[in-house]
Amino acid sequence: MKTVKVILTIIVILTLAFFATGIIVKETTYQATVSIKKPIEVVFAEFNSPENTKNWIPEIKKFEVVNENYGKTGSVYDIVVENQDQEIKMTQKVMAYVPNEKVTLFFDAENMLKKDDYTFSENYGITTINLNSACNSKSYIMSCMLPFFADKLEAQSQLYLDNFKVYVEGK
Repeated sequence: MKTVKVILTIIVILTLAFFATGIIVKETTYQATVSIKKPIEVVFAEFNSPENTKNWIPEIKKFEVVNENYGKTGSVYDIVVENQDQEIKMTQKVMAYVPNEKVTLFFDAENMLKKDDYTFSENYGITTINLNSACNSKSYIMSCMLPFFADKLEAQSQLYLDNFKVYVEGK
């Protein structure tokens, strides 16, 4: 009987810790970076060309323009991504667009809200892209889980930047 009480106590403590995560951690953040041996003008143009996105994010099955503004800021796109044989629909909105310097994208993917802030810099013909990303959720349960997946989200973003580097340098 004492063993059962100990096991139940451990389960209760772990459950409370899990649900406390959603209260304590409001936002999950991470960074990624890549350096590309191409001029900043080429890198920025390729990065912000919607038709090229499928070349470095292979999970994208559909990329559709909803509203594309002249200055890009405020442009909206619908994206369908396949993840583990499941289609996920998301909306991407361009929050900031400064040619050859910065682009900020906001994603609404069902329960996950994500802001990707990309900054571009060039030094001696090598362009560096720095990503600062922040995720949170509309649902409480998902916000409890996000901090435990930060490493996976960071690794996925780094993989996409590395794929982009291979794509651009191969052109």
